[in-house]
Amino acid sequence: VKRERLTQEPPHSWLIMSSTLLYYATVRGLPQSKASEKKPAAGKKGGKPPQAKAGTSAAGGQRKGKQSVRPFQLKTPKGTKDYTPEQTKIRENMFETLRTVFRKHGAVAIETPVFELKDTLTGKYGEDSKLIYDLAEQGGEICSLRYDLTVPFARYVAQHGIDNIKRYQIGRVYRRDQPRMENGRYREFYQCDFDIAGKYSEMIPDAEILAIMCETLSALELGSPFVIKLNHRMLLDGIFEVCGVPADNFRPICSAVDKLDKLSWEEVKQEMVETKGLKPEVADRIGKYVKFVGKPLELLPVLLKERELTANKHANEALRLLGVLFKYLEAYGVLEHLSFDLSLARGLDYYTGVIFEAILPDAQVGSVSAGGRYDNLINMFAKNKGRPIPAVGFSVGVERIFTLLEANAQTKGPSEARASDTLVLVATSYGATLFDRMRILRELWQGGIPAETISHPKPNMKKQLDYAEQHKIPLCVLIGEDEMKAGVISIKDMYAPRDSERKQFTVPRAELVDTLLKYKTNLQSGKTHEEAMLDLA
Repeated sequence: VKRERLTQEPPHSWLIMSSTLLYYATVRGLPQSKASEKKPAAGKKGGKPPQAKAGTSAAGGQRKGKQSVRPFQLKTPKGTKDYTPEQTKIRENMFETLRTVFRKHGAVAIETPVFELKDTLTGKYGEDSKLIYDLAEQGGEICSLRYDLTVPFARYVAQHGIDNIKRYQIGRVYRRDQPRMENGRYREFYQCDFDIAGKYSEMIPDAEILAIMCETLSALELGSPFVIKLNHRMLLDGIFEVCGVPADNFRPICSAVDKLDKLSWEEVKQEMVETKGLKPEVADRIGKYVKFVGKPLELLPVLLKERELTANKHANEALRLLGVLFKYLEAYGVLEHLSFDLSLARGLDYYTGVIFEAILPDAQVGSVSAGGRYDNLINMFAKNKGRPIPAVGFSVGVERIFTLLEANAQTKGPSEARASDTLVLVATSYGATLFDRMRILRELWQGGIPAETISHPKPNMKKQLDYAEQHKIPLCVLIGEDEMKAGVISIKDMYAPRDSERKQFTVPRAELVDTLLKYKTNLQSGKTHEEAMLDLA
């Protein structure tokens, strides 16, 4: 570079040139011809280039000892997964079904942050607190990812000074658990909660919650009958007192009893004795009671005859409240779905009253919904400790239910496994143009009919029909020279069997939108594709 250019070039040009030279020297490397001309260090004729210090790369970058760089793996983190468009559509339909049921019962939706202050979450989940994901400190507040939606809801009610609320919430939660993804157990997953908070007459909200839970599981059409196991935390506490469990060991023993749906009584007893420090004879007394299970109105009188239980104030009060609850559930017409099961414990610490858990005995997927009453949780966050706000609610196991719905969709045909809502593909044959397709699309969109076309000016017919078949679009609207002359539009049934002539008929051009709206209305009313088509031809 000539010296005189120093005075002619603007300063920023030299900065750019210098940066470029530095980039090629350090990152890309010097050209071979230049590198070969590089002289040895002064005073070291023919000397070797200086060696990098231990722990440092030749380019000056740091490395840890002699540890090699781990190759990059293109995958999702352990315990998480992606969802395809078809799977996402099934999930969206499930969420909309849940929202429809919840809104029908007067619930409102709220949103809370996906992470909370760590102090908000700790001490609320008992032994499961070890599963909370802590976030790295960023020089400010110490936070953790939310473990469920219940504790953030309790914080929300207390923080905003709410006295009464009936709310639902759908959102992701996180647990540092050992995932078993084939069984619907993830580290990141959705929960869907419905809760009633506030002071009401005893057991009325509890009965409504259980009735809504039954309606929700029925509306999801899981393809398998469900059973809701029910118990009461005060009844469990009374049983523990009668059996001689120390008061400070109630929750650990409760956590052990909660495993009876996965382990045998012998295994649970072993944990009580060897891990929890319970005397063997005390564990045997507990075993006598937790084996009680039956229909609510049949088992309740049996327990009322147990003098040891009725003599205990906690057990006696719980049995009284359950008697009230069963009458309400009978009025709601859902008692047939319930099983009174003394082995149900629900391991979370914040439950204080009735607890319940829904299972599908024929599906072998574990519980698909669960919940209970928690009268003290909101008060933990409240400024006015003298004004407690009781609450009761349930959570839907979204991931396990999705597994069932996805399997069901595969057996119901293409209409149930579609990724999009498109009902119509607009196609053209000889004599029609892209502009003709666009005009028809405009009319369909304005009429509220989901429709699309291929983004190509002159696609052949096979390509268009293949597209409709690939994306499981049920109808194909065809326009060509013959249709244009006759003033009609052809409609082809893309779900008709391939080995037969696909059902095709024509309608007057002016009646196209009304005809397709009728098809859409038929589908929305619950008719199958075949039933909806019968009204069109």
